[in-house]
Amino acid sequence: MAETFLGPVITELIDLLDKEVKSLKGVRKQVKSLQKELEFIQPLLKHAEAKLESGEIRDVMQVWVKHVREESNRIEEIIDEYLYFVEEKHHRQSGCISFFYKACGFVKNLKQRHDIASKIKDVKNSLREIKDRGQGYGLRPLEQGASSTTTNVEAPIDPRLGSLFIEKDEFVGLETESKALVRKLVEGSSARSVISLVGQGGIGKTTLAKKVYDEEIVKGHFELHAWVTVSQSYNVKKLLNNLKRQICTSDHGMEETDKEVEQQIQDLRDSLQAKSYVVVFDDVWQEEFWGVIKSALPNNNMGSRILITTRNVIVANSSPSDLIQLQTWSLASAWELFCKKAFQSEFQGCCPQDLEHLSREIVNKCQGLPLAIATIAGLLSTKEKVESEWQRVLDDLNSKSEMNSQLSSISKILCLSYYNLPFPLNYCFLYFGIFPEDYSISDERLYRLWIAEGFIQARGSMTLEEVAEAYLNELSQRNVVTSQSFWFREGKFYGVHDLMHDVILSLADEVCFCQTWDENKSRFRGAGRRLRISGSIENVLKNVGDSPIRSLFFSDIDEQLTESFIVTLFKKFKLLEVLDFERVPLNILPKEVGNLFHLKYLSLRYTKVKILPKSIKNLQKLQSLDIRETLIRELPVEINELRNLRHLICHTHNESSFDSHDGLQMHEGFGNLEDLQSLTILEAHPGGIGVVKELKKMRKLRWLGVKKITSETWRGVCASIQNMDHLERLGLGAKDENEVLDLQYISSPSRFLWELTLVGRLQNFPDTIPRFQNIRGLFLRHSWLIDDPCKFLKVLQNLESLVLECNACVGEELHFEKGGFEKLQVLWMRKLDGLKHIEIDEGALPALEKLYLSHCPLLKEFPSVKHLKKLKHFEIDGSPVLNWD
Repeated sequence: MAETFLGPVITELIDLLDKEVKSLKGVRKQVKSLQKELEFIQPLLKHAEAKLESGEIRDVMQVWVKHVREESNRIEEIIDEYLYFVEEKHHRQSGCISFFYKACGFVKNLKQRHDIASKIKDVKNSLREIKDRGQGYGLRPLEQGASSTTTNVEAPIDPRLGSLFIEKDEFVGLETESKALVRKLVEGSSARSVISLVGQGGIGKTTLAKKVYDEEIVKGHFELHAWVTVSQSYNVKKLLNNLKRQICTSDHGMEETDKEVEQQIQDLRDSLQAKSYVVVFDDVWQEEFWGVIKSALPNNNMGSRILITTRNVIVANSSPSDLIQLQTWSLASAWELFCKKAFQSEFQGCCPQDLEHLSREIVNKCQGLPLAIATIAGLLSTKEKVESEWQRVLDDLNSKSEMNSQLSSISKILCLSYYNLPFPLNYCFLYFGIFPEDYSISDERLYRLWIAEGFIQARGSMTLEEVAEAYLNELSQRNVVTSQSFWFREGKFYGVHDLMHDVILSLADEVCFCQTWDENKSRFRGAGRRLRISGSIENVLKNVGDSPIRSLFFSDIDEQLTESFIVTLFKKFKLLEVLDFERVPLNILPKEVGNLFHLKYLSLRYTKVKILPKSIKNLQKLQSLDIRETLIRELPVEINELRNLRHLICHTHNESSFDSHDGLQMHEGFGNLEDLQSLTILEAHPGGIGVVKELKKMRKLRWLGVKKITSETWRGVCASIQNMDHLERLGLGAKDENEVLDLQYISSPSRFLWELTLVGRLQNFPDTIPRFQNIRGLFLRHSWLIDDPCKFLKVLQNLESLVLECNACVGEELHFEKGGFEKLQVLWMRKLDGLKHIEIDEGALPALEKLYLSHCPLLKEFPSVKHLKKLKHFEIDGSPVLNWD
């Protein structure tokens, strides 16, 4: 593991030395000494985390790592307290300073210097004790020869062992995949090929691989067979020796670990060269594994096959493999497996009627994860078949307390994914524990939160948001998070399996990551720097105590947040960096928010706040301000002083508005926000030419929305857009239906532009649309296109989502021809008053998954959708369609 959680702390100390403590005599020396202490502990920490990953001495290592983490948090608290003091002093000195104030300030400076030096000295002493204990446990820097594996410690039993021994009558839900996999093994090219089974922990990869490996047709097809369990921490020599023992049975299983790796590889090549073989490598975690092992497996044109199981798509792609992605099971398959396991010796494998309701709830809780279904059903098979026993197990599953010990194998298997994550990917993963169960969070919100938390560091020429996106993609490829998209919501949304959420909460407690206050359930758990307040706010401030909270979230708040409560909250948690009020019953944001000098992320989304206080100018570290769906209609001029602001998102849905959204007015000078990447939705009227002048300064924008555009401002807005080389999402709306948007003035849009929204009458549309070849999402409203737009839009070969609404087209027909719209997945048609006929050629729209038709009053029939093979969702609403198939 190249990086640990100490890395950012060391960086903070270096910044402190460079910028802040030069003038504090005595303190600089202490900070420098503390930095060296952490740099010495960091390699020991890497060794400890390697031991945790491999399952060695887990309890001792967890306690030691926890102590290091606690001291790390103390250091960050000392740094933040000091920087808060510096910022507070700066604001106090901004006015007239009396001699008395200067004298008091001098005394306070002396006290602050003494306090920080004393606290650092105390932390250093604690760190030295922790370091000595770690060395006593045998921790050494890995680069100095310490091994992540030991020979004198008995290896823990693999919790996946049961997956290798499944009875035939218990094998359900994977019949289709099993037959397909057998064909891939015994049919096809004579060249050696690799097949990878990929899926989240507990999805059935090992079970499926073992089932196919044991098939008679597979056994008879190959001359040599081997099954090798790799796991997270493996020894190459032992792995090769294990493989040779199975391949070369004449060696009588003799250990040859004294041979060099090169000789072992050569021996295997000699044994395999003239024979057909099938080798399964189960539970592969490392990307470099294929690069290590491929040399031992010759491509002998004998039809040999290699099967790999892994949770990580990146691992699968590291070899030239045929990838098979396993999905969670259907409800029908899940129910079949549950009944076979739970009632294997009674009721002929069927669920009795009086237990069916509870059984269905238990199966739903498992969310199609076969490991969970089989484990819980196996537990129930030992219980008396009465409702009280079933209810007790269901309550255990719904509880966040420790579950029945027989279910702990589920947690152990799911935990393996966490221990394999490098820093800061593990923190990004734990972040899903802050939100309630079954919660889906948008990708862009996650990016902004992770950046504010300091998890994301610059990498080459990539923006912080691009690095965050790469992290989220990796979590998805490792199959520890799930993604979904909604056709009525922008972007992708991510979450975790319910059982994985339980595991995250347990791990979050273990590493002091986050805590939850929920008075409705009489529970306060955790001791982390991040706090979610759920349910009632009564007594929360008294019960949370003096925890060093840096991030604050709310969920399901059932009472109005008063101004006095908020002010007290701000005083108590003055070092906040993240403040998320989304969907909280909040009417006012007090001026005391300006005292949160460290704040980087502020969301008021879906609150009833009307005004941002002028004190917001004090939030000089603020990066993200989300005021969507609030009552704020004008930003204070002070917002223009927030030079670190990267995202200003401020639109509100309003169906009575011309473009169904209200935007925001900004004062002259907002062009000074030169680092801004998101600005949506800005109102260009009133303001006109002044707004255009400010927009010209904003060359870093990646998401821009402008509404109330007039003929006076249209050319200027387009000229500004031409200079935005990194623009990815663009929304442009006319002031009313009388204004015209002439697209010829957008002569060379950004090559990164993937989403375009146009609201208003369009001019030169057919001639200009080919310029937008990279567009994946197109939204047209009030366009009043007379000709069938499909004739022009079919040239957009990357188009995935198309929305035509509010008389985007006023012709009578839409014709989707074969050969166009090859990638279109979502088609939305709404309020098209003149539409009478829709024609979809057979073979057209081959990728369409979601089709929505609403309020088209003249449309009487709809063509057959039978040939739309990938269609998953089809909805007709508010239209007098009489015939459709």
